[in-house]
Amino acid sequence: MDKNAYFTYKIGIDEVGRGPIAGPVCVCSFLTKGDSFLESCTNIEFLKKEKLPKLRDSKKLSKKQREEWFKFLHNAKKNNLCDFSISFVSSENIDKFGIAKCIQKALDESLKKVISQIFLEDIFIFLDGGLKAKNEYINQQTIIKGDELHPVISLASIVAKVSRDKIMEKYSKEYPEYGFEKHSGYGTKVHYEAIKNHGQTPIHRKSFIH
Repeated sequence: MDKNAYFTYKIGIDEVGRGPIAGPVCVCSFLTKGDSFLESCTNIEFLKKEKLPKLRDSKKLSKKQREEWFKFLHNAKKNNLCDFSISFVSSENIDKFGIAKCIQKALDESLKKVISQIFLEDIFIFLDGGLKAKNEYINQQTIIKGDELHPVISLASIVAKVSRDKIMEKYSKEYPEYGFEKHSGYGTKVHYEAIKNHGQTPIHRKSFIH
């Protein structure tokens, strides 16, 4: 039996946007009550019925597949099958305070929002990679490659990735010369060429650009 099975709520936490040279960082805290929703999300027959691809780390899904999952999860949230909260921290604050502190701030904010009415002893938190919640959350586990290995972290990674991509698509309309809708602010050759030709925008992370 899963040693965490007796916890009423499970939360997965993942971040997206640590490495880009433009745009915000985003953290999602994804909450499920019991295991039935997570079991559905990994059940092949259920996925076929919902026309969803296999649940995986968001980086291993295509843009279309991520958006299919995102739509499904929004509907599930409306029907009280799950809950999630997203927090962003701007490029300006990343330059000011550093990426690690900004990720922690977004993590703390998203987690606080999603558990506002829940007792801490009823929650077990699973975090991806090097992420850690505050010490007051005594029931937590950081899992290397957790976005591949635990479904609740995979769900958090999908919501975080699609939410951040949507923000970058909005910025691409404001700054069309930079191609943010294609590279999401990562430091691609095309992106650096655009900076060379047009300069930096207010959403560029000055401390990340060499």
